[in-house]
Formats: sequence, structure tokens, C-alpha cells
Amino acid sequence: MGIKSFQGIRKVVKKEFDAPILVEDYMTRKLVSFSPEQSILEVMELFTKHNISGGPVLDTNGFLVGIISEADCMKTISESRYFNQPILDKRVDNYMTKNVETIGNDISIFDAAGIFHKNNRRRLPVLKDGLLVGQISRKDIVIAALKLSGQNW
Repeated sequence: MGIKSFQGIRKVVKKEFDAPILVEDYMTRKLVSFSPEQSILEVMELFTKHNISGGPVLDTNGFLVGIISEADCMKTISESRYFNQPILDKRVDNYMTKNVETIGNDISIFDAAGIFHKNNRRRLPVLKDGLLVGQISRKDIVIAALKLSGQNW
């Protein structure tokens, strides 16, 4: 005689993956931005005030023209010390990274993680239809991965 089950017919439950996985779900939207004409000294003050390590540089029309980081500021400090010149007159446009790698708002955080790993960047400006809509950092990707860790990828 076979074993009888008293549980009845089991319904097959399919796990649905509904956690957000796009860059736009985890990016920072409120950015501290800079202009090419700003002084490096002012940028460093804003870095410390807002506890950030870099940000986008926008022209007068709001288009992305570069990115400035703490590393760029370190270069300025180093050169100023070497040439014995004050950093007060140094401008952002002379030290910012001009060929900025960007990322689309509609790609997955997994693809973004691959871009970060491949290119060794700390942050990437996020564009939608060619306009800056935010910025995503390596830390944002880690936070997203922690939120998704209970899910099956």
C-alpha cells in the first residue's frame, strides 16, 4: 500500500522578481554640480560641506561638460606646491575630466557594476535622452546588491 498525503494538491508557486534593478532606481538625483569657471578652492569647500568626493561640471545651458573629483583637486594642490603658486586662481575647466564616461538611466545595476569594474571609476553621470538626470556611484551599486540579496538574480 502506498503512502497517502493528507496535504492535498499543492499549487505551484512561481517566485516573481519585482525588486527594482535599474540604475534610475538607485541613482542620486539631487546633485551638487559645478561650473567650469568655479575656482578649485570653492570646489574643495563644497566637497567638504556636502561630504562628497566629486560631481558633474555643467555649462551655462545645463549640459554635462566634465566631472571634477578629489583626485583632480589633489593634482591642483600638488602642482601649486611644486610651482609655489596659490590655488586661489585655479579654475575647474583646467583640471576636470572632460571626456566623461556616462551611463544610461535604463540599464540594470548588474551592467553598471560591470562598467565600474572594467573602467575603475568611482561615479558615473546618468543621462536620459542626453540630459543629466543623476549620478550613480559604486556605493549605490553595493546598496542595491544588498537590497537584492534576498532575491534570486
